Amino acid sequence: MTIDPNQLDVRNNPAENRFEVVLKGDVAVVEYMIAGTNIIFTHTEVPRAFEGMGVGSKMAYVALEYAKAEGYKVQALCPFIAAFVGKHPEYQSITWGYEST
Repeated sequence: MTIDPNQLDVRNNPAENRFEVVLKGDVAVVEYMIAGTNIIFTHTEVPRAFEGMGVGSKMAYVALEYAKAEGYKVQALCPFIAAFVGKHPEYQSITWGYEST
């Protein structure tokens, strides 16, 4: 089974404080908390059957684009989101711990 990450419909579900995508009955999530002008990404979970297919990266992209568009400062407590930011310099300026000194 393969997944085309470009075809995934990642949605923000503010009632559940998460971005989510439904994958053949399973749900992958990026969980967050809002604190004033900050968004704190706390956890990313992709069902085992869909790991390594770009699902997490697509969700991270959508979540970080949302944060940028809304003017949030990102705190990446989730190791997956932190690693994604590390590989994508375009998000480092809005993420705590990646600012130039």
